[in-house]
Amino acid sequence: MNKEQTDYINYRLQRASDTLNDARLLAENERWNSSINRLYYACFYAVSALLYFHSIEAKTHKGVRIKFMSEFIKTGLFDKEYGKLFSDLFDWRQEGDYSDFVLFDKDLTLPMINKSEKFITLIRNFLIAK
Repeated sequence: MNKEQTDYINYRLQRASDTLNDARLLAENERWNSSINRLYYACFYAVSALLYFHSIEAKTHKGVRIKFMSEFIKTGLFDKEYGKLFSDLFDWRQEGDYSDFVLFDKDLTLPMINKSEKFITLIRNFLIAK
């Protein structure tokens, strides 16, 4: 892997960390829908880095989810709980962004912060081990 590729992966992982921190700030201010949105994007950036590292292309958010599921969940490289987390966040982000009267709450959002952090850390550690 050349420096440009490594820099891109590090950039995506940094965006994941920064966006996770944004989700925390939004949750502290009880902005639950916005926090869910940022949690999805934090995980999306990390998964994008993972796919890029493995030269797996996806052109859409749905494509990223499908490739992650087929290449990392179904193969057993990552536990199914992370596939469910990423899918749930994808669905909730879609609902929150495009549907009316969707209101997420504290009980749903707060546990997702810790789960997302573990997921991003898992991806980071997986990439470091390679």
